[in-house]
Amino acid sequence: MKKTIIGVVGAAMLLGACTTDPFTGQQRISNTASMAGLGAVAGAGLGMLAGGDDRRNALIGAGVGALAGGLAGNYMDRQEAELRAQLQGTGVSVTRVGDQIVLNMPSNITFGTDQDTVKSAFYPTLNSVAIVLKKFNQTIVDVYGHTDSTGGMQHNMDLSQRRAMSVANYLSAQGVDTRRFAITGFGPTRPITSNDTADGRAQNRRVEIQLSPLT
Repeated sequence: MKKTIIGVVGAAMLLGACTTDPFTGQQRISNTASMAGLGAVAGAGLGMLAGGDDRRNALIGAGVGALAGGLAGNYMDRQEAELRAQLQGTGVSVTRVGDQIVLNMPSNITFGTDQDTVKSAFYPTLNSVAIVLKKFNQTIVDVYGHTDSTGGMQHNMDLSQRRAMSVANYLSAQGVDTRRFAITGFGPTRPITSNDTADGRAQNRRVEIQLSPLT
């Protein structure tokens, strides 16, 4: 499993056809460059870090206030309501788990088969997500990539990581603060149903966005 925090020190939005893969160091075509030339995220200080505390410290240090006490629940209530309104009919589910919100984006509406470039038809949905994330900036954003069990383990782990990164790149290109993000590729290790049927495999192929209050 790979986990990356974006923009701990800062970030730049790069335009162009190529970018350096933050996981391999290799040059490759930028996912977001192919998405209408939006550019990819290049995080200063990009690296393998501990987790939420790093983002929390970076955000608070940048002047984003933490939510105190019982304010978190109400804040997430309002964010949930806006996400449900924005995402109605898009195929993206909104699930509330305590003070966290999980957006489930099935791969059939986000990516082509074995591809890691976001489908252009899905841009408006991600634009709607970005609008809400920018309005409710006191949340930490975890982007999780998942695949079914078909194919090799390493291929699926890498594909899930690249897909999660593509979604995060797109949201960042719409102005969502890169310091809020962490990206994890789980491959086939966290199925939500059996991989024994075509329908089950389709459900397991997904990208999830988990939103947690900055406390």
